[in-house]
Amino acid sequence: MKATYSISELAEEFGITTRTIRFYEEKGYLTPKRNGTRRIYSPADRTSLRLILRGKRLGLTLDETADMIKMYGSPSGNQKQLEKFIVRIGEKRSELEQKRRDLEVMLSDLQSVEKKCHVALAEVAGRE
Repeated sequence: MKATYSISELAEEFGITTRTIRFYEEKGYLTPKRNGTRRIYSPADRTSLRLILRGKRLGLTLDETADMIKMYGSPSGNQKQLEKFIVRIGEKRSELEQKRRDLEVMLSDLQSVEKKCHVALAEVAGRE
C-alpha cells in the first residue's frame, strides 16, 4: 500500500470524480494534508473513502456510514461497529424486501391492465 495518494489517483481507483472526493472532504469525512494547493491523502483517507462508497452501495446514508467509520479502530475493538452494522443491514434488508413485494404487486397490476387493454383492442378491431 502506498504512503500517500493524490486526488486523481483515488478518483481513478474508485471510479468517481474528483468533485465527489472534494465533497466528502468538505463534509469532514476525509482530511488530506496540503502541499500548496495539492491534496495529499493518507491510507486512512483511502480506507474511509472505500468505506463511504461501500456504505453507499449498501444503501446506507452518508451519516450512517460516517458513524460506522468513526467506530472503526476504536479502543474497544470493532464489536460496537459490527453490532450496529448488523442491525442496519437487517433494517436495510427489510426495507428492500418490502420494496420488492411492492414492485411485484405493481408488476402484477400492470400485467393485468395490459391484458385488459389487449382484450379491449381486440373487441374494437372485431367491431370494425
